[in-house]
Amino acid sequence: MIDTTPFEQLRRAAEAQLQPQRLLFVFAGSELPEDADAAQRAAFAAGRGGALAPLMCVDKAPEELHGFAALRAEAAQAGPPWQVLFAAGLSGRRGAPPDATQIDAGLRQLIERVRQGRIEGLLALDRDGNSLSFD
Repeated sequence: MIDTTPFEQLRRAAEAQLQPQRLLFVFAGSELPEDADAAQRAAFAAGRGGALAPLMCVDKAPEELHGFAALRAEAAQAGPPWQVLFAAGLSGRRGAPPDATQIDAGLRQLIERVRQGRIEGLLALDRDGNSLSFD
């Protein structure tokens, strides 16, 4: 049976590109903004609302990924608990994968997009690997 999860679709799409790819991942958690009002604080205490805050990031070649469960387990060992995983691809050039400078710049840009809430076009997954959409 072929794995058709969003994570696996992303991995396969990256492998199918003409240029070598790196997949960039930002793991984010929810935090309460400092300027939150009483209603926002109550909703946050009840497990709703808040703002997404990047907690950690990593880049991987598609062939380094062995499924969502493996990446989730690696993240659990590496850092704090997270709620949302954001993913994007970074393409190489002229048959070479992105270099360390390009990867670092891509991760910084992805982190900033999450901080600013500019998440359109990113794959967003919950802890079970299910796609999320934000309205």
